[in-house]
Amino acid sequence: MKKFVGAHVSASGGVRNAPLNAQKIGAKAFALFTKNQRQWSAKALEEEEIEQFKANLKAAGIAPSCVLPHDSYLINLGHPGEAELAKSREAFLDEMRRCEQLGLDRLNFHPGSHLGAISESECLSRVAESINLALEATSGVIAVIENTAGQGSNVGYDFRHLGEIIDQVHDKSRVGICIDTCHMFSAGYDIRTREAYEASMAILDREVGWCYLKGMHLNDSKAKFQSRVDRHHSLGMGELGIAPFEFIMNDPRMDGIPLILETIDEALWAQEITLLYSLIKE
Repeated sequence: MKKFVGAHVSASGGVRNAPLNAQKIGAKAFALFTKNQRQWSAKALEEEEIEQFKANLKAAGIAPSCVLPHDSYLINLGHPGEAELAKSREAFLDEMRRCEQLGLDRLNFHPGSHLGAISESECLSRVAESINLALEATSGVIAVIENTAGQGSNVGYDFRHLGEIIDQVHDKSRVGICIDTCHMFSAGYDIRTREAYEASMAILDREVGWCYLKGMHLNDSKAKFQSRVDRHHSLGMGELGIAPFEFIMNDPRMDGIPLILETIDEALWAQEITLLYSLIKE
């Protein structure tokens, strides 16, 4: 099986529990927060917790490359304020180190926001410099930039933004992207028909390049096309419908990477995972 589908599962009670929570819903991949995503700092991971996480990951039969950790929502690597930027960079470095300790090879994050104080281009350069600093201080972990819906002053809604950040990252082998279906649709990239899907993916390839795709978030959208509003929905219940997910599940370009549900009803995750695999045509 070349497709690895899962969901953003809870790590409540410790990261060791995340692989077990993934296993319970039939996941072959998963995402997690390695610390409380709404706090700046957290106590260091203990050796026993790290070893138990690795053991549970192995027991669940999930490869480390199919785990897509997400950083804290507080972090803004493009912050216009120097003190706030430094704080975000320190927190991001801590998250990268946690992935390193857990034996995971990628960390997913939202690029950042200019807050109306600097230009988009300047914000993107700050993000790239933030990535460079984190990569210099760590090893083996890929910084995976997620596209955004473009809500507020967030950058990353235009595929060109992702390409512009990557262009300024020194070590290209340790930078990648995660494409969220809800975000891309809301930002103005249609994927509801085969023709629209191929056209949007061609833009992604031109502006960024397929070689950088390290994961996807599979979400339907409550918000309308091009609304620039970030509102996830359960599969088939929003504006996207089921067709885009059928295209993805039969697209060899999405083989071998974590495909992660962040849909709004976790009670449906096991069902949605089964649904996604049922869309694969032999």
